[in-house]
Amino acid sequence: MTEIKGTQAIPPANPARSATASAELALKLLQPMQGLLAAGESAEAEVVRIKEALQAFQLTLRLTMGSGRQATVEATSSKAVAPGAALYVTAASDTRLMGVLQPGNRQPVNSIDLGQLPVGTVIQGKVIASQPTQQAGQTTFTLVVSLLSSPLAGQKLNIESSQPLAPGSLLTARVQGDQSLAFMPLSGRLDQLMLSQHLGAQSSRQGSLEGLFSALANPATLPDSLRSAAERLLGLIPQVQELGDAKTLAQALAKSGIFLEARLLNGQTDSLPTDMKAALLRLIAQLPGLPGSGPLAAAQTAATLGQALPAFARNALGALGQPNVRQLAQSFPLPSRLLFNADGEADLELMLKLAAAAVSRLQTHQLSSLAQTQTGPDGTQVTTWQIEVPMRDARDIVPLQIKLQREDDSRQNAKEKGETLWKVELAFDVAPLGPLQVQAQLINGSLASQIWAERSGTARLISTELDYLRQRLLNAGLTVGELACRQGNPPQGPRTALDQRFVDETA
Repeated sequence: MTEIKGTQAIPPANPARSATASAELALKLLQPMQGLLAAGESAEAEVVRIKEALQAFQLTLRLTMGSGRQATVEATSSKAVAPGAALYVTAASDTRLMGVLQPGNRQPVNSIDLGQLPVGTVIQGKVIASQPTQQAGQTTFTLVVSLLSSPLAGQKLNIESSQPLAPGSLLTARVQGDQSLAFMPLSGRLDQLMLSQHLGAQSSRQGSLEGLFSALANPATLPDSLRSAAERLLGLIPQVQELGDAKTLAQALAKSGIFLEARLLNGQTDSLPTDMKAALLRLIAQLPGLPGSGPLAAAQTAATLGQALPAFARNALGALGQPNVRQLAQSFPLPSRLLFNADGEADLELMLKLAAAAVSRLQTHQLSSLAQTQTGPDGTQVTTWQIEVPMRDARDIVPLQIKLQREDDSRQNAKEKGETLWKVELAFDVAPLGPLQVQAQLINGSLASQIWAERSGTARLISTELDYLRQRLLNAGLTVGELACRQGNPPQGPRTALDQRFVDETA
């Protein structure tokens, strides 16, 4: 479809000459219907286009018969009818129709009800009529759009545009405060399609980070040229206890790899030596030239780098390596996925696969963050960051998965200020507690949280410590709502931005 900048709801054209609901409309067809409707048979009709002739109006009508069949006919009338008007027509003969306007709720409306479609609401529609008009010497286009989504699905809307859109065009737009519509470009929707495709591809290739870290657990057994890269990678992993410090946790999130491409794009290379994803890519770059690597290692490495980074990032990272230079991937947490050695596969080839799978896992988190950053149908803006941070627990290295979401309420008026809701989800598995998931939300200084433990003993233990947790949160200056611990796993499934929160902040 044609991309346009915006539209404005408009009053009906020539209201004084428009047909009234009580008046019958005599229509003379320019071509015989040839059996489309027999005399006395009726159909629904929409005015697709109207053109003023010398002493009459020429109408293009889209007929919908009772069988569902549609046809387009040309007719003339002595009365004007607004584009998009809905009619009931009855065949008087093979060349004549008698029409009457359908009830008002079937007719296009001329303004947007901001109570039903708040500012920021994203709507989708289909152009059913398009009419050029002259205003102040400039050509504008009166469009009639049938809404396909939102609470007003099926309602028709009169809008005007500086560019034409053919009947049948699909469009997506966001409601503005002045009742205009800001159209979302087609390119943005194609970006979403490409994002979904890349997300599915990376998800199918990803593997758990612990598989690679287990293979690197004893750097002394690795070739000298690989040992340094492995030690740098393992040296980035913090201890579990260290993540209890806010500054250390913030540093771990910053070094997780989720911001690598953004830093490369902005020329911020100082922090790259401590970036987890950059360290993984350096490790991959070391593998093809090692003795014992398979003949396909170089090709596999090139493919891995191509899948993991856009061209500008690959070039920047390559310079650093020189002596002087939309529903499984979005689930949270990502399930563990370990790769095993196939018969006859060289150890270095397996390590390359493990490292490539680890990069794809980080890439899956990045793409999931983008896919979940969107504007909801009610105008709520949701921004998501999905991150995985490996941490040391005694002798083990375990992943900490984190999802942060910021929801900005679209409601903004004198009496009610838009709210910002923060959601945090954590998932980890540490001995002896076993798998745990934490869900928390913060809004206007009020915090509520639920903890889910797979083991019954762990759930009982955490429940006895909730009062201590509540006091710690109160001491931090927060208002604390519900704190609970349950055995099992959180319910999965889609949640809307605000109306299906996992716990009510007023509890």
